[in-house]
Amino acid sequence: MTEIVGIRFPNTAKVYYFSPNGLQLPMGTEVVVETARGQECGTVAFANRQVEDEMVVAPLRQIIRIMTKEDRHQVEQNRQKEKRAFSVCEQKIAQRGLNMKLVGVSCAFDNSKLLFYFTAEARVDFRELVKDLASVFRMRIELRQIGVRDEAKMFGGLGVCGREFCCRGYLTEFQPVSIKMAKEQGLSLNPTKISGTCGRLMCCLKHEQSVYEELQKITPGIGSVVKTPQGKGRVEDANLITGVLRIRPEGEDAVPYLIDRGEVEVLREGRSRVSREERELRRLEDK
Repeated sequence: MTEIVGIRFPNTAKVYYFSPNGLQLPMGTEVVVETARGQECGTVAFANRQVEDEMVVAPLRQIIRIMTKEDRHQVEQNRQKEKRAFSVCEQKIAQRGLNMKLVGVSCAFDNSKLLFYFTAEARVDFRELVKDLASVFRMRIELRQIGVRDEAKMFGGLGVCGREFCCRGYLTEFQPVSIKMAKEQGLSLNPTKISGTCGRLMCCLKHEQSVYEELQKITPGIGSVVKTPQGKGRVEDANLITGVLRIRPEGEDAVPYLIDRGEVEVLREGRSRVSREERELRRLEDK
């Protein structure tokens, strides 16, 4: 067993394991830790606990110390530097006519590096921009291109449900989302209804997908020929959640009726067809 402490960094929901280095740290404690990018500040997401050795990625980095008054002052200075760096970078981008959008700036805790995040529709040659920024700030400069989902995560906001963006609130990493999920969940294939603020398919489509996949295994698809106590018929509609099917009996004047999926026997599965609307929505999928 290995003793660890869970640390969460600003603007991210993911929790990283660190060695407590002999410290007893209650949840919410602000600490300075050693990372691959140097020293950074984080908050204890869960206190000291023992975990299996297999759950720890070696080498386990250590917590250096609990944040001091001087550390907090350094963080505030870094925030001020980030604001100035953002303004200067926007000016330099405009001067050089680069087709890119600056999203955010992050200053390393030890004041060793400035990291600029930007979005662009294509690759951007920013080598001269780096030189411009280095001449102003006299420190290591790094530019990183991010996607629209990362941009939404960085800015945050409220989704159509009225709650904080999933990516901002608790998602530790982005999961692949496809139009197939929306179709299987019986949602409207209107892009404006199933797209998030970032313009991509909403991450929440992934949340209940596993349940729908299990229900689909036991529910006849639309167009399937089934045998019921009332005779043979074809499935016109199916509610995956309630398990209620609408059956069209054989015969021209037959009246459709409702029945539970547990009362039918599938004779022939129906064929699924891809609509034009669905094909158009393929562009929203994350590759």
